Amino acid sequence: MEPRTTELDPRYSDPKAGALPWHQAQERLAAAEMFWLTTVRPDGRPHVTPLIAVWSAGALHFCTGPDERKARNLAENPEVVLTTGSGRFDEGTDLVVEGAAERVTDETRLRALAAAYEEKYGAEWRFEVRDGTFVGDGGPAVVFAVAPRTAFGFAKGDPFGQTRWRF
Repeated sequence: MEPRTTELDPRYSDPKAGALPWHQAQERLAAAEMFWLTTVRPDGRPHVTPLIAVWSAGALHFCTGPDERKARNLAENPEVVLTTGSGRFDEGTDLVVEGAAERVTDETRLRALAAAYEEKYGAEWRFEVRDGTFVGDGGPAVVFAVAPRTAFGFAKGDPFGQTRWRF
């Protein structure tokens, strides 16, 4: 999926900065090991948790136990934000993906995602696919896909820059 628009925000960017191409952002999303997921509790308060995810078919994919707080939040409100980055002020690129989390239940797609998890994170993250879920040592896990509606890239260092992609 390609963005409808890519724009550098001059308010938050050095005059030397250029917009980050989407393909570079996708490469960073695919390589990132750790993400922070923000969901909304039923009472409107935010809930943030770290998790692992894989980039596949134009979306970030993550899994969670069906009774975990994030799964319960998503049952009420699918709107999420996923963030990743270097954690440093002066280097790297932080990425923010906004969108709606959609449950993935197609077993062919789930098998491909299970293989992607194992390839990226190792045999410790091996899942079987059963009844529209991942099944691992921790029991069943529901899988969600978040295709970006809007994404931001924050280049840090020299030059600083903020790119926004709209889909």
